[in-house]
Amino acid sequence: MTKLLQDLVARQAELRPEATALVYGAKRLSYGELDAAANRLARALVEAGCRKGDRVCFLYPKKPAAMVWMLAILKAGAMHVPLDVASPAARLRRIVASCEPRFILAAGQAGPLAAEIFAGLDHPVRLGWLEQSPPSNLRAAFTLRDVAREPSDRLPCTTRPEDPAHILFTSGSTGIPKGVVITHANVMAFVNWGLKHFGLDHTDRVSGHTPLHFDLSTYDIFGAYAAGAELHVVPLETALLPHRLAEFIRVSRLTQWFSVPSVLNYMAKVDAVRPNDFPELRRVMWCGEVLPTPILIHWMRRLAHVRFTNLYGPTETTIASSYYDVPACPEDPTAHIPIGSACDGEELLLINDEIHIGGVGLSPGYWRDPAKTAAAFVPHPSRPGERIYRTGDLGRLRPDGLIELIGRADTQ
Repeated sequence: MTKLLQDLVARQAELRPEATALVYGAKRLSYGELDAAANRLARALVEAGCRKGDRVCFLYPKKPAAMVWMLAILKAGAMHVPLDVASPAARLRRIVASCEPRFILAAGQAGPLAAEIFAGLDHPVRLGWLEQSPPSNLRAAFTLRDVAREPSDRLPCTTRPEDPAHILFTSGSTGIPKGVVITHANVMAFVNWGLKHFGLDHTDRVSGHTPLHFDLSTYDIFGAYAAGAELHVVPLETALLPHRLAEFIRVSRLTQWFSVPSVLNYMAKVDAVRPNDFPELRRVMWCGEVLPTPILIHWMRRLAHVRFTNLYGPTETTIASSYYDVPACPEDPTAHIPIGSACDGEELLLINDEIHIGGVGLSPGYWRDPAKTAAAFVPHPSRPGERIYRTGDLGRLRPDGLIELIGRADTQ
């Protein structure tokens, strides 16, 4: 069984090299092309000094090139750290200073932002500029010319499943970025559960809507790769416009849509979804917030042929830890939609009404912050040596054994 994220693409490149992996507007990238491009960049990174366990940040909009970079960083044995191009330079500089990357990869319109980040850094960081020539105010360790000269065969790999794959920086309750370390095994556990539970396969056309620094995108990407499916990346100019999103689902003939409730809410408010719309759509999933029941009713009445699933879990427990497949359109708009039952290998506990999570998705902790890690990842109440994560969410156990959210333990 495949245990490393980058090997999911390598496997598809061997079995079905001509099959489409990524779609972005008119651009299509096959699994063979994706694997070869990532191999070249991985070799360029290693040639320039990247070593196992290094951090590599990348600063680029959510486009196929960014997917290549992410994969290449993993192939080089490093951890990838997505930087949000919409964030202020000061915030990104704090992230870079915290994770001390060996390289920052950037290109195109990210140049001015990259220059601002580099201007305030004390730690020596090198630039990989993935166009032909960097701007005059940036000095590159390598460019796209160097990458193009590298062979496309795979590098030897010493990465283990328990090694970190990426660090995702969240603001938390203080607004100060904190890095959540996520391993290959963490992601693979949810990917394998998702493939089995949702029946994802090579015929699927999957949405790629959420930003790369948001962990829902991890399942979009690696779930699609694991299944050999097509990942349809939502263009930047479409991502926040509800009628364009609806048209994107139609034209792309998506079979899976995974998003946050605010997007589903917005699309419902402007009536972007028609009755019996999206005939090829098979499943809609949401995570990250509570979806108001009247909004769910709106969607389910229009799309009676679609399966709807509520997923729940913080970044610290990798994508999601519990699920609830909505059995039928709710009749009562005031009823709460439960977060449901634990995914395979996960455990949900209620301790003094606070939801705690343990199991295979549990992060090793916060990057270089043992105090915050110890405060949030606490000993399991009945299994010595195991940890659970304090979510800060309050819940209650329903008579049917399912858990529903009732609020926060703090003021968030």
